[in-house]
Amino acid sequence: MKRMLSAAAVAMTLTSANGAFADERIVTLALDNLFCVTCPYIVKQTLAQIDGVSAVEVSYREQTAVVTFDDDKTDVATLTTATGDAGFPSRLVN
Repeated sequence: MKRMLSAAAVAMTLTSANGAFADERIVTLALDNLFCVTCPYIVKQTLAQIDGVSAVEVSYREQTAVVTFDDDKTDVATLTTATGDAGFPSRLVN
């Protein structure tokens, strides 16, 4: 029994040391100024360059961006600032 507990303790230590407990968040941003088919590409590239962002899906039809990111590395304010600086003001939907 002690060996099982020791193995579990070692596994938990190794897991936490490699960042497995990072807080991944998925948010939806409502976007303004998406007027052409190239706009979503610009928004996607802008958001993808932010440290901590792991996935971005932009919908021209819905005028939204769904962003997956590590909230230890970035936050919603950084995301909305980046889209605004690129000419596409955004705000948090969820």
